[in-house]
Amino acid sequence: MQQRIAARDIKLKRAYSPPSTGDGTRILIDRLWPRGVKKSDAAIDRWIKDIAPSTALRKWFGHDPARWQEFRRRYATEIRNHADQLAELRAAAHKGPVTLVFGARDELHNDAVVLRDVLLGR
Repeated sequence: MQQRIAARDIKLKRAYSPPSTGDGTRILIDRLWPRGVKKSDAAIDRWIKDIAPSTALRKWFGHDPARWQEFRRRYATEIRNHADQLAELRAAAHKGPVTLVFGARDELHNDAVVLRDVLLGR
């Protein structure tokens, strides 16, 4: 059985925030590249598009906080269908700090929050 991932080893950060030395491995987890962000400025180590919410789910959610709980449930189900990408993220987190990079404005209601919870076994 694999050791649990410590919460301190998985950070969340907007793609529009500057990278820092404490970020560890920076992984973009959105299906689309963040608008207006240069790849050279983003300092992304890995881009895992397939772990992002499906286009249909992303459009349905539309970052509407009223749909947040249902989005969490549906996206957690989708994540579990991407076992390879989930295993890749877990392996990276076991090696050291990982920052899940996302483009959404709302830092409390976005796919990175759900993905982090799944990785932490919540």
